[in-house]
Amino acid sequence: MFRQHVFAFVRLLLLVAGGAVASAAPAQDNAPVLLVVGDSISAGYGLPGGAVWVELLAAKLKADGYRYRIVNASISGDTTAGGRARLPALLAQHKPAVVVLELGGNDALRGGRLATTRDNLDAMVAAAQAANAKVVLVGLQLPSNYGPAYVREFSENYASVAKARRVPLVPYFFSGFGEDLAFFLPDRIHPNVDAQPKLLANIWPTLQPLLRKQ
Repeated sequence: MFRQHVFAFVRLLLLVAGGAVASAAPAQDNAPVLLVVGDSISAGYGLPGGAVWVELLAAKLKADGYRYRIVNASISGDTTAGGRARLPALLAQHKPAVVVLELGGNDALRGGRLATTRDNLDAMVAAAQAANAKVVLVGLQLPSNYGPAYVREFSENYASVAKARRVPLVPYFFSGFGEDLAFFLPDRIHPNVDAQPKLLANIWPTLQPLLRKQ
């Protein structure tokens, strides 16, 4: 069941397309920008407004005294190639202080060369660093039916890029709940409202050290 769940998850990430860049917090004069570039996980597919982990992060930052403006540039169905293509414009427009990169699941389904996925991730991290942004890389995992070599290479892509570029890594965004369907929408694919605090909890220990209070 878990293998089927993860396979379906990656499949729908590819098929569901669309979305728009949206700010998860009102504009604040001179507030540094935290840019999130992801797929449907971070775009909040199937969730009501205000429930997505990115929006929960905005609320936490405000409550904890971090003065950041979050720009959620996540698009359902996006790939690392898509993210790489649109990142330069996002960096130029928003001049982020911090960039969260959460992409890669759709690449695997398309059966492309994972070396290309790695190159795309590396290029995105490098571009963000060149724009003087701090980066958090968020990883995913594949089920074993993809084959041990492919599964291993997919996971190692995130680790190798994070090590080479010296950026912090969240190895598995669904850690602690990925096998529990109670935390997914009825499609058994996308994290539901109850899972969003868990996503935030998984990324916060890695993200928080990069932030500064104003």
